[in-house]
Amino acid sequence: MRATLDDGTVLVADLEVARTFRARSLGLLGRRGLPEGHGLLIPRCGSVHMFGMRFAIDVVFLDDEGVVVKVVENLRPWRMAVSSGTQALELPAGTVARIAPGLGSGDRIRFDGPELRA
Repeated sequence: MRATLDDGTVLVADLEVARTFRARSLGLLGRRGLPEGHGLLIPRCGSVHMFGMRFAIDVVFLDDEGVVVKVVENLRPWRMAVSSGTQALELPAGTVARIAPGLGSGDRIRFDGPELRA
């Protein structure tokens, strides 16, 4: 699955979707990093915690239609980000600044691939 911006720019080439309760609960915990071009979409996720994490990430909170609600860049280990009623797109730290500088509320991210709702 891929995530693209309205202008066709690929934000994530290899997107994983955390469909189960366990996958949503674990998120990226236990991984040593997130490779460039990869991301994790967590449906029904109003907060992201970095407790026990080993690396920073960018987090884009989206509504059900893929509209950006909030962007948190370089969220470091032992920190937290909150945006209720959303889904969270987790990306390698620096992805937003490098690929989509200026990404913010109201922008849209489109997904191609299987249905996203868990």
